[in-house]
Amino acid sequence: MSIALAIAPVFVLILTGYALRRGGIPSLEFWNLNDRLVYFILMPAVFFVQISTADLSGAGLGAYSGVLYAGFFAGFAMGLVAAILMRRGGAVGTTILQGASRFNTFIALAVAEALYGPEALQIAVLGAAVLVPVVNLTVVSAFAVMLPRAGSGAVIGAAKNLATNPLIVAILAAILWNLAGFGAVPVLHDSLRILGQAALPIMLLCVGANLKIRGLQADLWPMLWAGLAKLILFPAMIAAVALAIGLPGPQAQVALIFGALPTGVAAYTLARQLGGDAPLMAAMITVQTLVSFVTMPVWISLGERWFL
Repeated sequence: MSIALAIAPVFVLILTGYALRRGGIPSLEFWNLNDRLVYFILMPAVFFVQISTADLSGAGLGAYSGVLYAGFFAGFAMGLVAAILMRRGGAVGTTILQGASRFNTFIALAVAEALYGPEALQIAVLGAAVLVPVVNLTVVSAFAVMLPRAGSGAVIGAAKNLATNPLIVAILAAILWNLAGFGAVPVLHDSLRILGQAALPIMLLCVGANLKIRGLQADLWPMLWAGLAKLILFPAMIAAVALAIGLPGPQAQVALIFGALPTGVAAYTLARQLGGDAPLMAAMITVQTLVSFVTMPVWISLGERWFL
């Protein structure tokens, strides 16, 4: 119960964002502009500050990355198997893959900080840093194979977008800054840190604003299998591998938070851009977000028994 209460404000902000946008407050243009603010400014600021000053040589970073990859590829593999067994290739198949393996980084950062403080936030940012590029490259490659009719131009365009993705650029810049040994610079890091403090509440409101309750009459079976892969298999694999290799408790717990996340809103954008089933993707994101209100506290409670 204490975990549910601790992360309840995260989901309250998500629901508030949904209610505000559906109520037209203040306007659709406002939410679209805020999405861009989060994407281009606030989240890159969080990533740069946390990664540029982190200890990247610390023991266990490789093991932590391996645990996260194990969860992601387990979900991706189950999504692929489900698409093959249901004979759902093309648009629906790529949507199942995204629903089974992608995650909402924004919620991960907010939950990690709310439960375990700044140290956990830094661990979560590092987790996102190792996952985001691999996840995006894997998913775009899957689109290229499963939707060749989308045209090589669309896939090449998506690949170029990845190369200029503000989060990925911020991650790479922060790693280079860190390796160069510059450390925290007065004014620069202080300013970015203030921006980062604004990021979490605004991005949670934007997550809620992008949920789409209408149109949930989407195909049930793809939604079910993607949900099982993302909300059950993904965190279960992370927990199993973390226990097997003895991953340090804080890293294991934050990794489990990543596993318990619903599919991220960016999956809808990619589905629409590359010819996936965008309405089905929107339904998956919404349903998984609502279901995770229940499943995430359960996984986090189990993680505290196992790792902390």
